Amino acid sequence: MLFMLIVKASPTSEAGKLPSNELMEAMSKYNKELMEAGVRVMAKGLHPSSNGIRLSYVEPGEKPVVTEGPFANPNELVSGFFLIDVASREEAIEWAMRMPDPIGNGEGEAELRQVFEGPVENAETQSD
Repeated sequence: MLFMLIVKASPTSEAGKLPSNELMEAMSKYNKELMEAGVRVMAKGLHPSSNGIRLSYVEPGEKPVVTEGPFANPNELVSGFFLIDVASREEAIEWAMRMPDPIGNGEGEAELRQVFEGPVENAETQSD
């Protein structure tokens, strides 16, 4: 089962500040543990939203509206992610609980979400 552990942005990450050496070491250790357990598929950090663009699809069939960053509300943005392949939701939660505060200074927040795999068979998620 694939799960994405989504690291939420914060004012610190949006300012482009690098984590402390201690946090970098803790995250490296966590990454190594994920790799040694054979569950890490990918892990990446993202540049601040000031380097991004947002596409808003406001009119069906029309080109999207493009807005350049930075974007407001850092806590609604993503600063990085881990993609893990585990046997169960419980195992994904266990791995998520082992992650150090990803931002530091008590600012970190993460969200764990299961990834759809294969064809989507739920009629509610398919378009007509």
